[in-house]
Amino acid sequence: MTQQTSHPRRRFLAAAGGIAAAAAAAAPTLAMGASPSPDTARALPFLIGRSTDTLAPRGKNPRVVICGGGWGGVTAAKYLRQYAPHLEVVLLERNPVFFSCPMSNKWLVDAVDTQFLTHDYLAVAEKYGYRFIQTEILEIERDRKAVVTAAGSIAYDYLIIAPGIRYNYEAWFANDRRMAEATRARFPAAYIPNAEHFHLKNALHAFKGGDLVMTLPPPPQRCPPSPYERACLIASMFKQKKIPGRIIILDHKDGVRPIGPGFRAAFEELYKDIITYVPNARIEEVDPFKKEIRTEAGDFRFDHAILMAPHQAGDLAWKAGVVPQPGAGRPGGWADVDPLFLHDRNDKDVYVIGDAVGFVSPQFAFYPKAGHVANRHARIVARYIAEREAGREPSYILPDNLCYMMVNTNPQEGISVQFDYRVNDQGIIEQTQMDFNERSPATIPEDFNWARLIYEDMFS
Repeated sequence: MTQQTSHPRRRFLAAAGGIAAAAAAAAPTLAMGASPSPDTARALPFLIGRSTDTLAPRGKNPRVVICGGGWGGVTAAKYLRQYAPHLEVVLLERNPVFFSCPMSNKWLVDAVDTQFLTHDYLAVAEKYGYRFIQTEILEIERDRKAVVTAAGSIAYDYLIIAPGIRYNYEAWFANDRRMAEATRARFPAAYIPNAEHFHLKNALHAFKGGDLVMTLPPPPQRCPPSPYERACLIASMFKQKKIPGRIIILDHKDGVRPIGPGFRAAFEELYKDIITYVPNARIEEVDPFKKEIRTEAGDFRFDHAILMAPHQAGDLAWKAGVVPQPGAGRPGGWADVDPLFLHDRNDKDVYVIGDAVGFVSPQFAFYPKAGHVANRHARIVARYIAEREAGREPSYILPDNLCYMMVNTNPQEGISVQFDYRVNDQGIIEQTQMDFNERSPATIPEDFNWARLIYEDMFS
């Protein structure tokens, strides 16, 4: 079973770590007043590709294609180039700039600035010699080992899927796209890096008072302690700005965890008149138009909300066919991988890393879906591929995890949790969890040092 101890925290140590220019083809010109022929109308500059084009022809060396440029994808690209320099590494990501979800709760209340969370994909790709292509991934065709993007199709020898999460709005609204779109547009969860974070930040800073409801997704979810941190930081902002607001946390679980005692103490000692915690509040109905939520713990109306639908593996995991139907007592919606080697159970050339990874142990079920774990998965899989390329059978490597949570901004105080892993004599991965529940100002510099070191590991 999961153990909770108070052993001293280990110090986190992280290792710090061209795009070739292509000539553009000249577009054909038309005589004055002439109508373009169908062939001419379809002509495009060389660097504007179609999904039917070949995005990059095969070279002499094996190619690794990485789908998704979050904490896992960026780390995998760097370490593949370091561990196996002969490999061609291509990172596909639809966003032009890296924006970090970890530490973003602090950004919502101006405890960090935008520059702290954003990083340049092109610069790091050029530095480490992998190729970054900003494009939308349309399909993953496993039968022919190709990824189809909006700019063309690219073949792979090894595939790393780092898709993050998706919001399972279907659990709330079935096939009602209008309700799902209204919920995301008006009351975004801001747990996927995109414009949702800016929308939520603007809404929080414009909030004049009333009831702010937060729905927490059922486990497994991205970064389980972070919604409680978000509630504390928003409450701290309300307190400092004297905003007459109340935060109502509707939790699917029967209690706060992880770091339960630490968060409960913050709720009761710092925000007793601001935060109301409601356990066993399983969602039965959400209406973003009427601003109403019905749960097993009662019905709630709100003035504003952060509506977090259940989480699942990101879209790309589904397109890759690594998400099985639910069964055998396991929750559906997550990638089915070998617990030790993180490849698809039926295809050793396809790896899944980060939040999308599914069931790995009967003792604790899922790895924490956290940026730290994604970074560790990426380094592990890069090592596995390098070992295979060297003609060796890799030995398994296990991740670790470390999460810091700020619960007060004036003064700045935080709590934290650490997870360690081992394989027992039966071959089962075991988890040891260490909660550090005492609020401490000393946790804050540790938190920022952890973030700086891990950003350096990915980008410097």
